[in-house]
Amino acid sequence: MVKLSELVAYSNDLLEIDRFNDFAPNGLQVEGRHDVRQIAAAVTASLDVVEAAADAGADLLLVHHGYFWKGEAAAISGMKKRRLEKLLRHNISLLAYHLPLDVHAELGNNRQLGMRLGIDSATVLPACGGLPLVGRLAQPLSAAGLAALLQEKLDHKPLYIGGRSAPIRTIAWCTGAAQRYCEQAAMAGIDAYISGEVSEQTTHVCRELAIDYFAAGHHATERYGVQALARHLAERFSLQWEFVDCNNPV
Repeated sequence: MVKLSELVAYSNDLLEIDRFNDFAPNGLQVEGRHDVRQIAAAVTASLDVVEAAADAGADLLLVHHGYFWKGEAAAISGMKKRRLEKLLRHNISLLAYHLPLDVHAELGNNRQLGMRLGIDSATVLPACGGLPLVGRLAQPLSAAGLAALLQEKLDHKPLYIGGRSAPIRTIAWCTGAAQRYCEQAAMAGIDAYISGEVSEQTTHVCRELAIDYFAAGHHATERYGVQALARHLAERFSLQWEFVDCNNPV
């Protein structure tokens, strides 16, 4: 068991949240019980995830996508009301980390995705705010081979946009909705770029700049950072934890 305030302070320092000008508040978003024994971790604090956390008896819900995003309506009504009502009724705290959990050198979504793909040595793609990572495959792969590897490791079939016909040796990647960095990856001479989502213009950019692109799923690529963080916190503070997954094809 650990005090909520102690766990939050530790997590905030670990992820260096003050470094980021983010789209939503990082850290404690909803306060629940003052003591934490069990953590439920998930990608997004959707209603079905909140209900699963309540059914599991969790004291804390740790997510990558929390609430109170810039530009959204401030009123507590409809979907937002139902989510918050469920958290408050069951006295569950909501702890959310967005960009800090993407870029963390050990626990971050990008680092964790690279590890799943067998890339142990990675560097940051220059001039992109520390988000995309760059690495080299242990063995060159065809586009079909890399697509198969992604499907095997993420349990999600990627969308492939071909820009080249040669084997893939170097890749850059950034989880979630980071398709905009494919141009910088191409200009850096990278063979392939992996992200979660794809936009209409991504097709033209990749074809014209000759870089292979793989949209491997926003949810699928961002399942691993929050699990790594929950596991780290559980080990440090002797807590129980579990991952709540949900079916999300995007």
